[in-house]
Amino acid sequence: MKLLALMKKEFARFFGDPKLLVTMILPGVLIYFIYSVMGSAIFGGTEPQTYAFTVYVSGESAVTRTIQSAVEENGWTAEFLAIPAEGAQTVDEAAEKVNSGEATALLVFSEGFDDAIAGGGTASVLPSADLLYNSGEDASSAFASLAGAILDAYGRTFVFTMTDSADASDIARNIVAGILPMLIVVFVFSACMSVTLESVAGEKERGTLATILVTSARRTDIALGKVLPLSCVSLIGAASSFLGVVLSLPTLMGISVDAAVAGIGALGYFLLFLLIVSVVPLIVSAIATVSTLSRTVKEASGYTSILMILLMVLSVVSAFVAGIGDWVVAVPVLNAVVALQGILTGAPVLWKCLVAFGCNLVYTALLVLVIARLFSSERVMFGK
Repeated sequence: MKLLALMKKEFARFFGDPKLLVTMILPGVLIYFIYSVMGSAIFGGTEPQTYAFTVYVSGESAVTRTIQSAVEENGWTAEFLAIPAEGAQTVDEAAEKVNSGEATALLVFSEGFDDAIAGGGTASVLPSADLLYNSGEDASSAFASLAGAILDAYGRTFVFTMTDSADASDIARNIVAGILPMLIVVFVFSACMSVTLESVAGEKERGTLATILVTSARRTDIALGKVLPLSCVSLIGAASSFLGVVLSLPTLMGISVDAAVAGIGALGYFLLFLLIVSVVPLIVSAIATVSTLSRTVKEASGYTSILMILLMVLSVVSAFVAGIGDWVVAVPVLNAVVALQGILTGAPVLWKCLVAFGCNLVYTALLVLVIARLFSSERVMFGK
């Protein structure tokens, strides 16, 4: 009977507290939302991309007509230019066009390619087809996937090679730009959480916060007195984690340090620093707000885990949603992630970086005012 009474007491405590119920149910709702957005973006939920290909061709083959038909079936357009052609009199000149992004791809067929294929591979020298593309260009990658699949379908009666003209620094920047912003947000959040979680909830439990609140100090001063020093301490942890990631990425990906950081430049590093500086106090203020609303450190920890999921969603959403607009500069955290991606690919948009920096500071100031208002609420601070 005592066991049943104890179990009844625990069930009553859990189901009688709406906050605990929300903590248990909300992660599943967020997971459903995240996976739905990602699935819609990956598998056709967004508007299809339209491409116009410019392809240089050396040699003759009926394969080009097959590729042309496949391109049109996808709603794209393609112009096949036989070498010598305007702007590219030789194969080498056409390859330079592909390298610079002026052309989509280069197809090179060996002499008598179709006749050799029709012979079933009985020739002493196998025919060959070469496809040169640039993975740094979306259109070029799309064409390579389509043309490569068609050429593969012809079987192995000829030698087929695909060559990516993108250099190592371009590939490295794309990889870094894809994963580093998310890692920065995760490590910044971890650094902020480790020093901020007990900022208010812990003092509530110890009873020290009540002593501060009865003094003549203004509520905004108390809020700033917590957010500013915690932000400074968190910035040290965030900087340490960020440097660890940046320095280990070249070894992790098997590339040189020069390739990993090429193209960022002094301005890029300065903007990178500004964005991190703006994100840290914003996250600190958000965690401090959650801590203020919580009665215990344990409760604050549960709510903070949900907040971390939300921030991670914002940090990865730009990688899955195509065609994201300039309105993103008004979204906290997401604005910094998009700006970081531009910096890491070597193409920073200055006004986006500065607007993101300013917006995040404004959001931080608003959260400080919210914390100050919560400090004035007896129901929130003392449960009355």
